[in-house]
Amino acid sequence: MDEADFKTLLAPLPVSWWEADGGLGVVEGGGGAFDDDRTARRFLEALRAGRDGTRAAPDAPYRARFEGRTFHVNWPDRQDGAGHDRSRGVAVEVDGAPQDDPYAAFADLTPAAAFVRDATGRYLWANHAYAHLYGTTRDAVIGRHLAEVDEPDDVLRFLALDREVLTGGRPVRHTLAYRRPDGGSGRAAGYRFPVRWGGQRCVAGIYVDVTDYSRALEQRHRAEEDLRALRDHSGLLCVRLSTEGLVGEAGTAVAEFLRVRLSDLIGLPADALLARTPERTAVHRIWRDLVGGRRRTARTSAVLVDGDSRQRRVRVHLSAVRRAAEHAPGVWAVITHVGPRGEAQPPLTATQIRILALLAAGHSNADIAGTLHLSRQTVDYHLSRLRDLLGAATRPALVARAYVLGILSPQAWPPRSATAAHPLSPV
Repeated sequence: MDEADFKTLLAPLPVSWWEADGGLGVVEGGGGAFDDDRTARRFLEALRAGRDGTRAAPDAPYRARFEGRTFHVNWPDRQDGAGHDRSRGVAVEVDGAPQDDPYAAFADLTPAAAFVRDATGRYLWANHAYAHLYGTTRDAVIGRHLAEVDEPDDVLRFLALDREVLTGGRPVRHTLAYRRPDGGSGRAAGYRFPVRWGGQRCVAGIYVDVTDYSRALEQRHRAEEDLRALRDHSGLLCVRLSTEGLVGEAGTAVAEFLRVRLSDLIGLPADALLARTPERTAVHRIWRDLVGGRRRTARTSAVLVDGDSRQRRVRVHLSAVRRAAEHAPGVWAVITHVGPRGEAQPPLTATQIRILALLAAGHSNADIAGTLHLSRQTVDYHLSRLRDLLGAATRPALVARAYVLGILSPQAWPPRSATAAHPLSPV
């Protein structure tokens, strides 16, 4: 629990807290003791006027009356060589609360676990949430010693922390492990701080159970470790890209596939790995949808350029992922359906690739026109254009070049694109 969480916890409770500068001017404040800021400011002005006059010794809590209400005030002096430094104070409304436990009025209302112990480790007060951590009632905790509640090793740690708080005279942020009533281990996070209770210096603490959060965090760390192991040792071709399109994580397999050093791959713009083909435009459009939150996953084809300036047509699975500390999602890219490594592939349209697949299957121009719902003249135009693009003068040469360049898959029949998403799809 950080300071922001602690302030949020106090927001609905009958307590007022503030931070003052060297001139006792309020820099920040909060709490639920007052319904409006104007009343809270009048209250602090009254307290400041009291500090300018005669009051108890520095660091000693005292009681103050304000508009018919009674508050227990703790506003310790903090001085350095230049005079007053910033100081923090807290006031707890104690109307109707016993004289010896001024914090009970608000601490009983909070779901956070709170307690007060004397210097020997005996419980003077505890709320219901604290007793619930141990599977018992507050009446069964108050009056007992630490040794009657916690394990021997825990008793030594807790007493040492209590001594640190009393000796230093300041709050200590702390995370502790404890034994749950079901026999399992639990974790709680919060603060311990010195208080005066019944005329003696004691240690108070307020904690939030973070067992479920800690377990979720551990599961996440294990998942990340498993993912790193999968990335580094499975041979899977995968990279994690930032929202700017830079390679943030990558395995050795993908570095070897692209024929670059892994250290050179990290931080490289992914766009630099894409050949200037029609697929590049489609990848850019899908990328904008992923980082903009309009899509979670996508599959597309691309032509990658390796470190030797050779090209491969591949199928890429893209998935947007978001981590807790990130405002925008990153993208995992997994490369599959890898075509043969070869010379640069010409920029072909989906229609032209389907014509090549049908041509490789032995279909005539008339059959191709009927299958694709094109005119004979359109098919003839595409075949003429393909001869120019692939540098092949005959139909058999067109088919051979399509396989050599990795446009068609050598493992598929009927013939289809090397990066087809589905076995029955020609493209």
